[in-house]
Amino acid sequence: MIRHDIELAIIDPNTLLRMGLQSLLEEILPEVTVRSFPSFDALMADTPYYFAHYFVSANIFFEHAQFFREQGHKAILLVQNEEQAQRAGLPSVNVTQSESHLVRQILKLREMGHQASADNKTAFMADSRSFRTELNPQMQPELSLREIEVLQWLVKGLTNKEIADKLNISLTTVITHRKNIQEKTGMKSMSSLTVYAVFNGHVNIDEI
Repeated sequence: MIRHDIELAIIDPNTLLRMGLQSLLEEILPEVTVRSFPSFDALMADTPYYFAHYFVSANIFFEHAQFFREQGHKAILLVQNEEQAQRAGLPSVNVTQSESHLVRQILKLREMGHQASADNKTAFMADSRSFRTELNPQMQPELSLREIEVLQWLVKGLTNKEIADKLNISLTTVITHRKNIQEKTGMKSMSSLTVYAVFNGHVNIDEI
């Protein structure tokens, strides 16, 4: 049974941004609870000191910097350019980049949290084993060597055609392998496949 002991907060006035980031975080980190707030006041009306991390828009952060700095290293800035990130001097996520780069940034933040603390109440999903055992531990998927190769190139951003050329196999074969990978792992999106590949040691974060 999955436990949701860790809660993350998203504080941003942009509804679409909040919904998209919440969906992505829930897919990447299925063990956490992600809650969304349109304003700082909405956060304060809830349980503002409870969250392990705050994904907060740059404007809200700077308007209420004292509160977020008092939370230690829990604030993660949602920025649209590097200038905002450098100004705050905090971990940040650039919300204007592609999904694959967002996944990479979030996984890197998680890795930093793991290195910074052994307490998974404060670390950013410190124990990756929980993701691997979300499926029944008696039914762990066994990918073939070729399926692992296809998965590695998929999460590195290659198209089916490019993978076929790289591995010298037909496009139909690549599509079949991709279907088998999704069926075996239960992962349908590229975000979840990327996390699966990283957590199971098939690729390094720096390779994606």
